[in-house]
Order: sequence, then structure tokens, then C-alpha cells
Amino acid sequence: MRPTSQQARLLDGVTVVSLAINLPGPLAVARLAALGAAVTKVEPPSGDPLRGAAPDWYAELHRDVTVVPLDLKRELARLEELLSGADVLVTAMRPDAAVRLGLPELAARAGVAHVEIVGHDDGRPGHDLTFQAEAGLLASAGTVGKEQPEPAMPLAPVADLLGAERAVSATLLALRVREAGAPAHQRVLLAEAAHDAAAAVRHGLTGPGSPLGGGLDQYGLYATADGHVAVAAIEPHFAARLAELVGSTRDDLTTRFAEQTSAAWERFGREQDLPIVAVHQISQHDQPTEGDT
Repeated sequence: MRPTSQQARLLDGVTVVSLAINLPGPLAVARLAALGAAVTKVEPPSGDPLRGAAPDWYAELHRDVTVVPLDLKRELARLEELLSGADVLVTAMRPDAAVRLGLPELAARAGVAHVEIVGHDDGRPGHDLTFQAEAGLLASAGTVGKEQPEPAMPLAPVADLLGAERAVSATLLALRVREAGAPAHQRVLLAEAAHDAAAAVRHGLTGPGSPLGGGLDQYGLYATADGHVAVAAIEPHFAARLAELVGSTRDDLTTRFAEQTSAAWERFGREQDLPIVAVHQISQHDQPTEGDT
């Protein structure tokens, strides 16, 4: 989450007010805060559900954010006060809910850029799981009977993560539009983000048997003496070196990788400049080290 030295403080002087709870909004405004923006997050009196579901992640995303509890149905005037000196309003609710609260008009009166994060343009309900499901991003966990694949729950909230990055881009664009004196409103669709993420599957790049889905011997997962390694020797020079030092066919590679531990193969990859790493499983108890965010 930390920006590079060139990116740091690019948004100094920009003030953001966010009403966005759950995941995409907090991810987006945490990135804006890391870029120098002053961010105030308005939460309902009950708080953000993310805090109860993943308190450590919530704390990480809000360490540079000022949180203000507010009942918007009763204290809309207080929100208007917060917007009076702001540049950007970020929301994450269905369009009709924003209209009922009068948020588009409030943003226009305050002269702020309005970035909306929504699921679908037509207001249908949804969350990351439904966006990934309809986009075809759920991997198979096996089969039911003989033919029907059994879908697996997603390991990462792809639609939320990609949607958050799009919200950051939308904010930067909205600020440029606002500087030009035009009404600055941007809408980010999470369903669209999931659809775009699935393009690799639709175009045959990923998925069973595809080039990045197991169809290439030099790009895949192999069992070792104590686990698995990921091998990504897809460029010709990597493939040639892998063939010379380890093996050129799937059978050769399967046999060789099984002879040593994952750690040994990872060391081998570093020594020989080959993209080989051990496959790690993340535990809920794992904590990021300094610089990981």
C-alpha cells in the first residue's frame, strides 16, 4: 500500500471525504491517503462491517484516515460541513440509495468531485462473490457426478481489489476534470471490473489446458519432496535454461522436481536466474512484515 518515492505526497493538499464501507472504498482511500490526501471517513454508528470481519486489515487500511461516526439519515448537515472544504466525495452504495440521501445534489452544491463505487449500473445488489461468479472467475474445486464442475470459493476478492484501484484512477481523473471547471462525476462498476479480469479466460490465456493454465510444461506447478514449486519459465531464454539444467518435458520436470525440497529448488532458481519459487499457503495468523503493504 505504500507508494514509491516518486509517488509519495502527490496528493498533498487534496481533501477526501469517504462514505464507503466494506472493502473497495477503504482500499481506495487508503491508497489516496498514502499518496498524500487528507482523508476523512464517515461511518454509520454501527461501524464498518470490515472492522468486525478483519480487524487487523481494517486497522491497516485506516491508519492514515480520520474516522467520524455519523448517521446520515439524521445528520446530513454535518456531512455538508465536512464537504465544504473537501475536493472529493467517495461513496459505495447503490445509486438509488445515494439519490434518496441527496448525495449527488450535495456533491454538486459543495463543488466536489464525486466518485461512486457501485456493483451494477442498474442498481442490482451484489458483492465480490456474485461479481466473480457471473464473470466466470470461480475456479473448479473438483466435480459433482461425472461432468458438472464444482466451483470453489475465491481466494482473493478480485472484483473488490481491481475496483478499488479503478476508484483511485477515477479520483485522479475526476480531480483533473474538476480543475477544468466541469462537473466531476465518475462511476466505478465492480461487475465490470470482474468482467475485465475474466478476459484472460475468455481469450484462452488462462483456464485448464491454456498457455497459462497448465498447457505449457515450463509454466506450471510441480510436486517436490515436501510440497510444490511454481515454475514460470515462459520466455524462450528461461525455457532453454530450464531444459538444460532441469528438464525439457513434463515427465522430466516431474521426476526432477520430486527429488529435492521446495526450499532447495527456490535456492536453485535464485542461483540460476530461473523463475522458480516454493508454493506457500497463507495462514490467517500470518502478519505482513514491514514494507509488505
